[in-house]
Amino acid sequence: MKYLYTVLICGLVVTLVSFTPKKENKKLTKEQLGEMLFFDNILSEDRSISCASCHKPEFAFADTVAFSTGVHGRKAVRNTPSAMNVASREALFWDGRAATLEEQALGPIENPNEMNLPLPVAVERLNNSKYKQLFLEVFGKVPNKDNLGAAISAYEQTLETSDTPNDRWLRDEPGGLTAQQERGREIFRVKAKCFECHFSPDFTVDDFRNIGLFNGQEYNDSGRYAVTHNPEDIGKFKVPGLRNVAVTAPYMHDGSIKTLREVIDYYDQPHTLVANAIGRDSVLREPLNLTEQEKQDLEAFLHSLTDDRFVKK
Repeated sequence: MKYLYTVLICGLVVTLVSFTPKKENKKLTKEQLGEMLFFDNILSEDRSISCASCHKPEFAFADTVAFSTGVHGRKAVRNTPSAMNVASREALFWDGRAATLEEQALGPIENPNEMNLPLPVAVERLNNSKYKQLFLEVFGKVPNKDNLGAAISAYEQTLETSDTPNDRWLRDEPGGLTAQQERGREIFRVKAKCFECHFSPDFTVDDFRNIGLFNGQEYNDSGRYAVTHNPEDIGKFKVPGLRNVAVTAPYMHDGSIKTLREVIDYYDQPHTLVANAIGRDSVLREPLNLTEQEKQDLEAFLHSLTDDRFVKK
C-alpha cells in the first residue's frame, strides 16, 4: 500500500510516495504440519482420538495407563512408550518392527486396536480437507502415504530434551546433580548394572533384552521373536531410553510395574514378579542386593533425567 504526502524542501513543495512494506506470510514448515496432524482426530476411524490421545504432552508424550484406549474403546496390547527423544533411535516399537521414524509414525493409524484407519482412507480424508492445500504448500504434492509419515516424523524429531539436572552436571553448569543424585549416578553405572543397557545421551543401547517378563503362560508376549522368528529373541523387548522416565509411569512393555521404586525393586530381585521366566538376560540372573539407601539414591538419579518442562514448580 502506498501513501502520498508533501514536504517543503528548499522552498519547493515536493510530493513523496511512501510504501508500507508488505507482510511476508511465513511458509508452513514440515514440522508444523506434522504437529497439526499429531493433534488432529482426522486420522482415526471414528475421528475420536489423535496421536496425542495416547502420547500425552504433559507426560513426556507417554500415557498414564498400562494400555491406552483406541477407537471403540479397544485396548492397545502394549504400553505406550514416550514419543520424545526418538530422533536417533535405530528401531521403533517395543519389538523393533519399524526401522524408521516415518514407518513408525504410520503404524498406529492402521493398527486395529488404536486408530484403525487404512492408510488409503487416511490419505483420501486428507485430500478432502484443509490438509490438501497445506501439503501442497509444504511438499509441493497432495497428501500421500510417504509425505504423511514424513510430516509426523518431522514433528516427532523436534521432541528432544536436554535441560535436565544431569545434562547441566555434565556441562559443569549450575543446577546440576545433588549429592544424593551423584551417588545414585555411580550406583546406576556400577552396582546396579543399569549402564550395561542404558547408556548413550538418551540412556539406551538400542538393543533388545529379555528382563524376565516372559514365561509362555500368563506372561506370553514373545516380543522381538514375533518379528524375527529367531528363538534367541523370545521374550526380548527394546531397551527404552530413560530421559523423563520419572513422568512416564507405568513401566515395561506391559505396564506391569507402577512406580520407579517398584522398577528398582524388581531389578534388585528380578525373580520376584514372574515365576519360571524363560530366557532372562544373564545380567539379571543374580540379585543386586542394593541397600535401602542405595535404592533411594538410584531413584533420585533417575529423577535427574527429567527435563525442566516436566518438573512441577
